[in-house]
Amino acid sequence: MPALDVVQIPVLSDNYVYLVREPQSGAVGVVDPAVADAPLAEAKRRGWKITHILNTHHHGDHVGGNLAIKEATGCTIVGPGHDRDRIPGIDIEVNDGDSFEFGAARAEVMFVPGHTRGHIAYFFPDSQVLFVGDTLFALGCGRLFEGTPQQMWSSLSRIRNLPDGTRVYCAHEYTQSNARFALHVDGGNAALKARSAQIDALRARNQPTVPSTIGEEKATNPFLRADDPALQAAVGMAGRDPADVFGEVRKRKDNFR
Repeated sequence: MPALDVVQIPVLSDNYVYLVREPQSGAVGVVDPAVADAPLAEAKRRGWKITHILNTHHHGDHVGGNLAIKEATGCTIVGPGHDRDRIPGIDIEVNDGDSFEFGAARAEVMFVPGHTRGHIAYFFPDSQVLFVGDTLFALGCGRLFEGTPQQMWSSLSRIRNLPDGTRVYCAHEYTQSNARFALHVDGGNAALKARSAQIDALRARNQPTVPSTIGEEKATNPFLRADDPALQAAVGMAGRDPADVFGEVRKRKDNFR
């Protein structure tokens, strides 16, 4: 099956909206449209007809463009069933373990609460593409607005089990600041040091640091390494429950300047 075409559109100050095209059927989805104008214009420029919106969670910078895009295109809005009352215009509710047929492609729905109570991710196994919203960032993770450290660690652990080559399309360009924090808590990590230098070089050229891969995140993202003895030792929590270690690292990030 032909791989998905993914177009990354920077909007607002640091958001990414994605256009996703399944080439066999021509289905086109907009992932987490913070705004409507930019994805509509990009789809028009490419001669693509938007058929779907895929929402990961309810925050305004992920659903703000839903209704205007639906009005302009008649598209179908897909979103988390747990948050159906908070997803504008939702047509199809999906939950953990569901499969969603997107043209000739199949998305596996993963329930990954923590950032919000109803957050989901869309994993396309044939293309090894993951749209993860704000649960996982390059070198970071989302704040715990509606969930607990235990929930978020469980969610991140599920994501971490995906194939290493999976491309992770998160919704924000936070990587450079995330790298500074990661080095603060995990400065002995050689892979992290090398990745941080690459990130600085990309941002100096105003290039995106997203997508990353699951393999990169497993090696360098402190929020995926709460059960790693080296990271535990670095934060003074050797042998502790990984969910507690994660919670401590998240608290330190919340207060990091």
